[in-house]
Amino acid sequence: MIMFKKLLIATALCASFSAMADDSFTLKVKGVENGKFQNKHLLSAEYGFGCAGENISPEIEWKNAPKGTKSFVLTVYDKDAPTGLGWVHWEVVNIPANVSKLPAGIDAKDNNLPKGALQTRTDFGVPGYGGACPPENEKHRYEFTLTALKVEQLPNVTADSTPALVGFFTNANAIAKAQVTVETAR
Repeated sequence: MIMFKKLLIATALCASFSAMADDSFTLKVKGVENGKFQNKHLLSAEYGFGCAGENISPEIEWKNAPKGTKSFVLTVYDKDAPTGLGWVHWEVVNIPANVSKLPAGIDAKDNNLPKGALQTRTDFGVPGYGGACPPENEKHRYEFTLTALKVEQLPNVTADSTPALVGFFTNANAIAKAQVTVETAR
């Protein structure tokens, strides 16, 4: 009987851990092929970095935001950029808590952006998505990080805010983060 109770408890614990694993805060970048960006997601020629993509933002989905989430921040960061600091390709702040995806094709004029959300300045110097464009013959890792926040809006953040300021207020109000890395070579 004691052995049966131990087995029953062990089974219940395993089921609980399994359920917890299925409920983890996760992020997915849709439209990447074999973990790599499609040409349409790469930086367009007018930026002058040598890429000829279409500069179209990919679709982003997430699930299982933690309890208490009041908004989200999405950051796309190239940790391998040859700057010594990396390169912020996209930041979207104040994404409402009831939103669970960003559609493809959000542009610099905020078309397709969820109501209430705001794109802030990137390392390109302007708000909006700036596609991947690693130097020739190099592979770069682009980290998509979705941060769940305990506030509805980041304080003191406007469309012209720098990535460092956005990062400071994001981390100061973070509950949890979900992350996906997309590697791309040219």
